[in-house]
Amino acid sequence: MKVRAAVAYEGRSQFEIEELELSEPGPQDILVRIASVGLCHTDVKALDGSMRVPKPCVLGHEGAGIVERVGERVTKVKSGDHVVLTFESCGACRACAGGDPAYCEQTAALNFRDAREHEPGFFRKGSDRIHGHFFGQSSFANYAITRSQNTIPVRKDAPLEILGVLGCGVQTGAGAVMNSLAAKSGESIAIFGVGPVGLSAVIAAIVCGCAEVVAVDVLESRLAMAKQLGATHSVLAGASVEAAKEVRRLVSGGVNCALDTTGRADSYQQALASLATKGRFGFVTVPAGAFEPNLAAMMLGGLTIRGIVQGDSVPDTFIPRLIDLHMSGRFPFDKLVTKYPFEKINQAIEDQARGKVVKPVFTFAG
Repeated sequence: MKVRAAVAYEGRSQFEIEELELSEPGPQDILVRIASVGLCHTDVKALDGSMRVPKPCVLGHEGAGIVERVGERVTKVKSGDHVVLTFESCGACRACAGGDPAYCEQTAALNFRDAREHEPGFFRKGSDRIHGHFFGQSSFANYAITRSQNTIPVRKDAPLEILGVLGCGVQTGAGAVMNSLAAKSGESIAIFGVGPVGLSAVIAAIVCGCAEVVAVDVLESRLAMAKQLGATHSVLAGASVEAAKEVRRLVSGGVNCALDTTGRADSYQQALASLATKGRFGFVTVPAGAFEPNLAAMMLGGLTIRGIVQGDSVPDTFIPRLIDLHMSGRFPFDKLVTKYPFEKINQAIEDQARGKVVKPVFTFAG
């Protein structure tokens, strides 16, 4: 079938909107008409080459849409269902069987390397093959072929035009606080980097009942939004500001939890130094630069440090939970979203890089 897609080519810094041929779904596959898709920093890194993926390819991994049809072996969803698309997992390895699909042993192959290259869901432009299956969806297109593992049925009264962002960035930030760090009512938390993931973490901290929520960032506009979403304190970081000392000034004795979304080793050091005794530190991306935690200080302080993938989410239950919270007014992630027509994808990337918008979401006409 013919689809409209954004194609990433080697050596090009922008997407090309093109008409491609999408192969037909197989017996285990689900054909989804994409209503909207969010832009994640992972897409940008894959586009600019700082993350290696096979090219040319169709990226996109925060899709939401309506099921068009399903293969004969699919029982999870049916035609007409509203769905949110998320990361792919194998469903069979030790991690998946143990309820930790975010740590699937096949994560890299299934989500980044087009392990299903010759299976349904690949694209063609004439005689040229275009890689697909990015995060098991490649949803920078008006149609995607997915599988049951990464297709989450959701309630039909929820706003489908913004739900896709729950599939990666929002569930990562929210899950980091709600699942991974398990923030408790009355605890304190510092969130270093309040872009889309960090702001989602701020909202989650309010849901958890955290008494003190400290937002740390280098952009005043992001800190202002964090305060609007419920952060009790903000720290404008910079070369002349030692963020950990400022956090500890605001929260006497340090915070119970710290989350870093920046990917900067110096920020990781500050986050760790902001912790109170027996504090918990989590990070959601590999740091640039050398991160060398003081093990003696960690031991004497009883500190915990851990990496977090996809907010330790079990998407089948966590994404519907976030939607229910949103529909009840307790998880206003819509305040992060700015909608763009799909054809404005390159403009949205530029706007986000300049700090003009937090979370672009692309919608499809017709």
